[in-house]
Amino acid sequence: MSDVFLRGGLVAGHDAVCDVLLADGRIRAIVPTGIVRTPASAEVVDLDGRFVIPGLYDNHVHFTQWALLRSRLDLSGIGSTRELVMQLQRLIDSRPLDVSRPVIGFGIRDGLWPDADALHSSLLDTVLPGKTLVLVSADLHGCWLNSAALAEFGLTGHPTGHLREDDCFAVLKRLDDVPDNIGDELVARAAEAAARLGVVGIVDLEMRDNLADWSRRISAGIRSLRVSFGIYAEHLEQGIRAGLRSGDIVPGTEGLLTVGPFKVITDGSLNTRTAFCYDEYEGLEGSEHSRGLLTVAPDALLALLERATSAGLTPAVHAIGDHANALALDTFERLGSGGRIEHAQLVSATDFARFARLGVVASVQPEHAMDDRDIADRYWNGRTDRAFAFGSLRASGAALLLGSDAPVAPLDPWQTMAAAVSRSREARAPWHAEQRITAEAALAASTNGYAAIGVGMPADIAITERDPLRVAPSDLRGMPVAATYLAGRPTHFAL
Repeated sequence: MSDVFLRGGLVAGHDAVCDVLLADGRIRAIVPTGIVRTPASAEVVDLDGRFVIPGLYDNHVHFTQWALLRSRLDLSGIGSTRELVMQLQRLIDSRPLDVSRPVIGFGIRDGLWPDADALHSSLLDTVLPGKTLVLVSADLHGCWLNSAALAEFGLTGHPTGHLREDDCFAVLKRLDDVPDNIGDELVARAAEAAARLGVVGIVDLEMRDNLADWSRRISAGIRSLRVSFGIYAEHLEQGIRAGLRSGDIVPGTEGLLTVGPFKVITDGSLNTRTAFCYDEYEGLEGSEHSRGLLTVAPDALLALLERATSAGLTPAVHAIGDHANALALDTFERLGSGGRIEHAQLVSATDFARFARLGVVASVQPEHAMDDRDIADRYWNGRTDRAFAFGSLRASGAALLLGSDAPVAPLDPWQTMAAAVSRSREARAPWHAEQRITAEAALAASTNGYAAIGVGMPADIAITERDPLRVAPSDLRGMPVAATYLAGRPTHFAL
């Protein structure tokens, strides 16, 4: 690999023009332009005043599902069951479908639909008679199956065809189990698309044997991302026997694959009305799950985390509702070691300070706040001052990591940062503007803590056309990225 000499660039947030030397996979020098002679062995790239920033990370993705999304029917933006049926029929009639495999629609947000109860297996039977049809909610916590799909997944006789949480996850895992050659080709394209956005790494929390998947993919030549992979309970003992420890680099993967956290899902989601909350959901009052679902009891969660941490695995606990977050923090306190809470969407006022005190990182997805602001206003009415409360978390001293939860939101850190900095999208007024964070904080939370490039850091960088620390927050969306380097080699180059 040749050295790279980036000439005439700017460090985000600063005005002095500088040259940057990338060598042996590291940033070896940052000097004012013209101070040092261009190394004879280096490839010279003229930046012409473009900006050099640390490479971006998406700290929470489901990468296989994100890659497969391209082959599924887009049902986002639909506002009723009636509209859904019409759109489904248009999509099915307008494109060739391989009905030998399940037909899958994605992106449903039914929380505000006036006729949501009408979405039933019998209704879906009228859309695609006799063929397997599965519709997946945007949050991945719910799905709807027609009668053929219920039969295929061994659920004949289900009263509605609407599955939530673990029942839904079981179906999604089977839908995602496509042949390796097909899935890996889609993953390669998705990885290249991420690199075009300046992304150098992801934390993949897919519910799969991610070690096997990514070892195979890297061996086959997918080398445009660093991947830290999550481990779920079904693979925990296998991982422990293999000696996997969070932070360790997997041998034979060119340094690209790292053991990530041990992931446990303890509640549901807002749109599916299964996030575990102290207060009841409107319309569910008095029912069995009126406050959502707690899917892992505190003692069981503690036992899982003790097993994982004793083997060197960092815990990552999915908690969305305020009660789920409180119980997760209680468990971390009993555990006596830090970790991550994924999502932390609704947090009790007294719990913000516990994140910092217990050393628990808040791994959050700001674009969810833009997607869910209206449904939060309805179902978390009177509590949204502490919903998606990134400002409060940061003010409490908690460490933040930003991500997308793709395919729930797009794998695009620029959209993620824009939502965190502006609390707005599509010209709407900011939602709880007091919970905004600065561009500097958003960038650091999207680069594994690096606020700016520095000598000795990995040569994982992005080159942008504009200064992300000085543009208007709305202009972060669609930020032009001219190049991306991973360990000093280009994974995207448009200079």
